[in-house]
Amino acid sequence: MFEGFESGRIAVDGVEIAYVAAGAGEPLLMLHGFPQTKALWARIAPELVALGYRVICADLRGYGASDKPPARADLTNYSFRAMAADQLGLMKTLGHERFHFVGHDRGARVAHRLALDHPAAVASVTLMDIVPTAVMLGDLRREVAQSY
Repeated sequence: MFEGFESGRIAVDGVEIAYVAAGAGEPLLMLHGFPQTKALWARIAPELVALGYRVICADLRGYGASDKPPARADLTNYSFRAMAADQLGLMKTLGHERFHFVGHDRGARVAHRLALDHPAAVASVTLMDIVPTAVMLGDLRREVAQSY
């Protein structure tokens, strides 16, 4: 899986984020959903490398080979904002100040949060397989939140 890709782990604010990367050209970060890992992209990533992108597939904190720190009582260290900060730190450490972003499911929510918090870092964003946040939260009741 990911033949020809480099793999590594980069510490971002004390949390190591696992990734694989290959290719040259414009950077493209790909994030998986629940309950997947970066392996979700194993067949797609090489095709994008062939199209001329520098493809980085990462595991979210708490998933795959990334660190799984204990959750704080308020769960803020597992918020989409915290996970977006992880990915922004990963990309900056890899030398990419601005990048394309593809997110699936939970990864799409992280991509959305990163685009809102750091719009200058996002060249483009593709959100896959999620109900738009505004729609999902428009009818937020206890039963809905608990089932989600």
